[in-house]
Amino acid sequence: MPEAVYRRGDYRFGTPVRVRWQECDAQGIAFNGSYLGWLEVAQAEYFRNLGFSIYRIAAAGYFDSAVAKITVEYRAPVRVDEMLDLRARVARIGNTSLILEVAIFPDGQDPHTDPLTIIESVYVGFHADTGDTRPVPDSIRTLVDRWETAGQVLPLSDFPELASAQAHGSGAAAT
Repeated sequence: MPEAVYRRGDYRFGTPVRVRWQECDAQGIAFNGSYLGWLEVAQAEYFRNLGFSIYRIAAAGYFDSAVAKITVEYRAPVRVDEMLDLRARVARIGNTSLILEVAIFPDGQDPHTDPLTIIESVYVGFHADTGDTRPVPDSIRTLVDRWETAGQVLPLSDFPELASAQAHGSGAAAT
């Protein structure tokens, strides 16, 4: 089977991050745990781009998810003080799960640059109080679909329950 090709242009959303010393080993190369932190940054910013905070809606009881699986493919080292371009997309939404793909590129605009790392994360919707799975809400499906297919962010006011959860969710990480 041929290796998948990932290009910056395959992703509508991106956010920058600088590699900090605390994310590196003594040689100044990012250690593996740092990539999960960057995954969290890309995930949170992707959904903020769509108009809501995953932390707020979870705190409000609208929708919460847990990581079921993460795959990281390291293709080239990342070093301290480098600027990275975290590119993210929702590759698939199932009944109770979604797959977020994050490709880490060096800073720049070249659409043909190969990614330094590819991360695929499977999130499963669940009820925090019982641990039971729950479906991904139609509002999130619609927002993601419109963004991924047309690059358009729909107004949160089109989704009153999600908008209410966004407005009423609270907690230290609720921004």
